[in-house]
Amino acid sequence: MQGKISVGTSAFAIGAYKDHPVPFDEVLKRLSAAAYDGIELFGERPYGHPDDYPTAESRRALRDKLAGLNLEISNYGADFWGIPLGEDDGTARKYEEAFKHNLEFCLDIGADSIRVDTVVDKYPAGDRRKVRERYVSTWRRCAEFAGKAKVNIYWEFEPGFIINKPSEVAKLVDDIGAPNFKLMFDTCHAQMSGVQGARQEGAKETLPDVSAFIAAVGPRIGTVHLIDSDNTLHHDFTSTHAPFGEGILRFDDIIEALKKAGYHGPWWTIDLCFWPTAWDLVESSQRFVSDLLKRHGLR
Repeated sequence: MQGKISVGTSAFAIGAYKDHPVPFDEVLKRLSAAAYDGIELFGERPYGHPDDYPTAESRRALRDKLAGLNLEISNYGADFWGIPLGEDDGTARKYEEAFKHNLEFCLDIGADSIRVDTVVDKYPAGDRRKVRERYVSTWRRCAEFAGKAKVNIYWEFEPGFIINKPSEVAKLVDDIGAPNFKLMFDTCHAQMSGVQGARQEGAKETLPDVSAFIAAVGPRIGTVHLIDSDNTLHHDFTSTHAPFGEGILRFDDIIEALKKAGYHGPWWTIDLCFWPTAWDLVESSQRFVSDLLKRHGLR
């Protein structure tokens, strides 16, 4: 399978860029010129919020703009961050309605997958089993909605949010049991969550390296984020998304582990989220991943 390279556009709109996001059209033109195959569309303003494209015509125009620049959408990072599903039993219906709204937008712009995360950074007081059951039941229903539309759901686990131990990550996917619900496997989150055990509650559960994490979750992986890790957290919360070569990850080993686990793409997404000079790394990051994939027969 021919590997395709995309980049998460959130990197140019949050963190150091929050007050002055790089204009969306400028982002698209530069990514196209740098030979990216696609983008992971950030679902918040000022990039890909569905309410900013309220009509069929406006959504068609976005789709045509991307096609004109030879860019596909590798994934749509929908905005569910204001709906803390893990905190309150009353949010499930609101979450499902928001999911349907974003699913419609996803289809209208030609995307075939939606990103989710657990949103909540700490377990609320009470029965943890019920919290997990809420994720399972709600995401299972969302997977049913998405499955009818032939859309995949990718859950991005990370140390900053609950359910971040390797066995817990695997079990949640298994409990949902939907063929279109899989993991968004981010290499720096895997390092911090599964190897360093960062922000895990209770007894630590760790693995020797990212390749071991890949082996542990194997066929549950639906898409991949590639980025380095320097074994630190950004603001003691999420993983530091260090540029390639500024961390400790062994990417040749990681790619071979992914191949062995059955993942061959098509998408390999670069995630420079929260890196303060992400905009300066557009071309060099694409070259790094392109060379990496070529070495392993994936591009």
